[in-house]
Amino acid sequence: MPQHDCTMPEHGQADAPHACCRPAALAPTGSSVTFWGDRRLWLRASSNTAHCLLGCAIGDIAAMTLIPIWYPDIGMALLMLLAIASGIATSLALETSILRWREHLSWRNAIRTAWGMSLISMAAMELVMNAVDLLAMGGQRMHWHEPAYWFAWGPALAAGFLAVLPYNYAKLKRHGRSCH
Repeated sequence: MPQHDCTMPEHGQADAPHACCRPAALAPTGSSVTFWGDRRLWLRASSNTAHCLLGCAIGDIAAMTLIPIWYPDIGMALLMLLAIASGIATSLALETSILRWREHLSWRNAIRTAWGMSLISMAAMELVMNAVDLLAMGGQRMHWHEPAYWFAWGPALAAGFLAVLPYNYAKLKRHGRSCH
C-alpha cells in the first residue's frame, strides 16, 4: 500500500478521525466467522464499494448510452470494452477526488492510492456489471429510449456491487484501514 504524506498529530492512533491515520489491525485470529463478522467494517466496505459503483456507473452508463448515438454501427464487443474503460476512468477520478478532499492527501498520493486500492475492485465490478447487463438485455443491444434498457441496469449495478463487496471487506480487514 502506498505511503501517505499524513502530518496530522493523531496519525497512528486507533481513534483518529481520518481513516488513513488509523493503525493497521492485527492479523485475524480464530475462525473465519470472526474474520467476516465485523459489522462496522461491512458498513465501511459497503460505503467504499458504493463510491466505486457510482464512479463505474457514471462512465459505463454514459458510454453505453452515448457511443451508440454517435456511432450506431459500433460492434457490441468494442462498445462494452469502451464502456468498461470509461467506467474505470470515472471511478478512478471519483476515488481520487474523495481521497484528496475527504482524507486531505496530496493529488499524487490520492492518485496512487486510488490506483493501488481500487483498480482490481473496479475492473471486477465493470466485468460483472457488463456481463449481467448483456444477459439482462438478452444478448442484444438495446437503445436508450427503450424502458428495458434502463431496467437492465438495476440487476447489473446490484451484481457489480455484490461481486466486489466481500473483496473490499477482506482488504479492509487485512490492512486494517481504509482511505476513502
